Amino acid sequence: MPSSTPSATSSATSTKPATCAMQEPHVSSQPERPKTSSSLLGQKSIPASSRPQTTTTCSAPILNCETIENKMRKNIQHSWRGILKVCQEKDVSTLGEILVSDFLDIAEKFNLDLSEGEINQITKKYDLKKNGRFAYYDFLQSSVLLLKPQESSLLQRVIIQKPQKPMSPGPQTTSFFSAMLRIQPQILCCWRPMKRTFKSYDKSHTGLLHIADFRQVLHEYSIDLTEEELFNILEYYDKTLSSKISYNDFLRAFIQ
Repeated sequence: MPSSTPSATSSATSTKPATCAMQEPHVSSQPERPKTSSSLLGQKSIPASSRPQTTTTCSAPILNCETIENKMRKNIQHSWRGILKVCQEKDVSTLGEILVSDFLDIAEKFNLDLSEGEINQITKKYDLKKNGRFAYYDFLQSSVLLLKPQESSLLQRVIIQKPQKPMSPGPQTTSFFSAMLRIQPQILCCWRPMKRTFKSYDKSHTGLLHIADFRQVLHEYSIDLTEEELFNILEYYDKTLSSKISYNDFLRAFIQ
């Protein structure tokens, strides 16, 4: 979601309504990274309790609610697990969306402190299917994870160095957000020493680590990714199949 998504991120927020276009399946013309059967996207069913069948095939709405979401982010950073739990209880069909009236009750319960106008904008932005429902999973990942470039202060730039060459990310799938949201609490507890450990492995000072080293550093901080989670994270951060990952880009998603 520091950060912006659970994800999300984001942490982490930006734009939306407009119509949702169905995206074509991601196909790469380059050799595929070896995957175990458990890591193949679309071939393993994910428990409904942790992976709603959301709007991953919808494009982001065009409405800009960044100011409103920035206002809410601090509260959501501390309570997103509780919000997600209540949303999942309301989402009996595991579609990743709930009634707008249910979201209003949840916003009041968790003191998100929104005016009527702000609520109207947020609910309009996250009505991704134009069916009068609220896509809570997309809302949370954009509030918890920071995956889009943001203007940052000098202090933030010093904490997490921006790469000279901007990253060209891969697809933001629900599986990717689920993996990032799962490890977010652990990353927040240890990201500073983890950053130093990443740099100690980066002998050439490129800001990039081989996949094995990246996974080993996470393991040293008791963060163990499944094969599927690793594949989904690499699909986003290593779209070109270079077998390397920018650890600064990875950490920046959690530092808001």
